[in-house]
Amino acid sequence: MSKLPNTPTSIFSIMSQLANKHGAINLSQGFPNFPVDERLLNITKNLIGKNVHQYTPMNGLPSLLENIASLTFKNYKRKVNIASEMLITAGATQGIYTVINSFVKNNDEVIILDPSYDSYEPSVLVAGGKPVRISLNDDYSPNFNRIEDAITKNTKLIIINNPHNPTGKIWKESEFQALESLLEKHDRVLLLSDEVYEYISFSHPHISINTRPKLRDKAIVASSFGKSLHVTGWKVGYLIAPEKLMLEIKKIHQFLVFSISSLSQHAISEYLDIVDFNEIEKMYVSKRTLFQNLLKNSKFELLPCEGTYFQVVNYKQISTKGDMDFAKELIVKHGVAAIPISVFYKDSTDKQMLRFCFAKTDETLIAAAEKLVKI
Repeated sequence: MSKLPNTPTSIFSIMSQLANKHGAINLSQGFPNFPVDERLLNITKNLIGKNVHQYTPMNGLPSLLENIASLTFKNYKRKVNIASEMLITAGATQGIYTVINSFVKNNDEVIILDPSYDSYEPSVLVAGGKPVRISLNDDYSPNFNRIEDAITKNTKLIIINNPHNPTGKIWKESEFQALESLLEKHDRVLLLSDEVYEYISFSHPHISINTRPKLRDKAIVASSFGKSLHVTGWKVGYLIAPEKLMLEIKKIHQFLVFSISSLSQHAISEYLDIVDFNEIEKMYVSKRTLFQNLLKNSKFELLPCEGTYFQVVNYKQISTKGDMDFAKELIVKHGVAAIPISVFYKDSTDKQMLRFCFAKTDETLIAAAEKLVKI
């Protein structure tokens, strides 16, 4: 009997396969198509002939952990104990799965804010828990009245995603204050903060849970080098959590993957000594600006993009079709692939929105925009 009987094929696979079939420009799946930083490639080449190919310690390569701790302190002023409060994971998705399966038991409830990334609910279901899907406000800000109304004696965990995929929304200070008040009232509830786009913010600075002393004792933060350094195929992420929580997470992690790619860890560790995350952010600001300017004369309405490398658009001026049908039509007839936003909702809420990924070469964005402005 299937543990996930109602889980379909990932929308990302569906749209990418359809794009390949019709030769469409793929702005659907969230991965860059531009080259990796040559400095990182050279570091990796130099490491290949060295003795870096055996297991690293279970919680991660010590030098990488040290560099992450330095990065966390530099950006968030949080001191992290690398031995007891940090764990290198096989991407953020494995980290998130591990966290959920460390704490969620049969009939425990997990609050998920829709639209939500598609890995959250299956991880809860595999753990035997009950996903409780709560819609964000129309502007994609959190609705704390709805969230509090959803909390019961069985609520174990709340998952937040900031900066937010798919909408590009970034939480404000007042929203974190509201979250602190809520979790102070419901102090048995844990928090999982998915912050994989933490170094890609535009309109205002990203506020990490790492900066919130009132939340840190009950929170796990998930981060991703795949997103931050645009090496998604390397599948290297990390978790930060207080020792009492990390102890339980490591119990599950050791029997899932034990340790992560040693070569990738060594390469990223050396690269962190020279990379400037501000430059990465500037690069994505440039790409967002380019893509938005290219679509100014189109019939697509562009929603605010405060962070991530995703641009959400409304197509009501173009078609009355549902977003899934229109996304397929966009591929087949117009040669551009996007993701329909309704797939990120439990009830398939359809507001005629699509998500484009602008983590692409300028040439790719220009070619896609040329097709989109003609619609």
